[in-house]
Amino acid sequence: MSEMLDWPRSNVDAVIVDLDGTMVDTLGDFVQALQRMVADLPLPYRDFVVEQALVERLVGKGSENLIKGLLAHIDQGVAATDNVALFEQAWASYQHYYRAVNGHYSEVYPGVRDALAGWQQAGLPMVCVTNKPAAFARDLLQEKGLAPFFPLVIGGDTVARKKPDPMPLLHACERLGTVPGRTLMVGDSSNDAQAARAAGCPVLLVSYGYNHGEPVDQVDADAVVDRLTQLRWI
Repeated sequence: MSEMLDWPRSNVDAVIVDLDGTMVDTLGDFVQALQRMVADLPLPYRDFVVEQALVERLVGKGSENLIKGLLAHIDQGVAATDNVALFEQAWASYQHYYRAVNGHYSEVYPGVRDALAGWQQAGLPMVCVTNKPAAFARDLLQEKGLAPFFPLVIGGDTVARKKPDPMPLLHACERLGTVPGRTLMVGDSSNDAQAARAAGCPVLLVSYGYNHGEPVDQVDADAVVDRLTQLRWI
């Protein structure tokens, strides 16, 4: 999939861009924060070694689901998901550690900065829509020098529901003043594609992201690229 992907510029008024797995490889940040989080918890959580492959499968549906998924994996789902006190302790610990490591163990994917600059030059307004809490998302974009592209950031705590629900995308279109059918969603997972389809947005996926550990070419999308610079406006 190294060839260019031509997309009519006249069909697109704005672009919605996902963050984790699309613009920035943040698995290192997640692993660091989660490993420090479980060290604060009682056994058997305290001795668990958090591996990147597990986080890759769990990431993408918001921080709360990430933590619940990890706790359930460690205790095989017996108690963690129903233990409110344990979750609250884990959530507070995770927020503390993630804030400390945010952006320090992550990298912007190749081609992302050039692609965003090209879209900006083409006159396309851009909004970042992520399931990550908005404050963490803004800090990460700032840390990686991507904040100037995104005056508007919609996080997992901005509206009542997260992707794959279409609500964040519809909210983005409302804020942008665009209609969904002319607002391109760019992401890396079935979460992004399902939200886009439900909202009525065209959707472009990248092949290098997380997608819950599943092949992205099996997801219902309008196109898949290996690098965002493959997208060419015509």
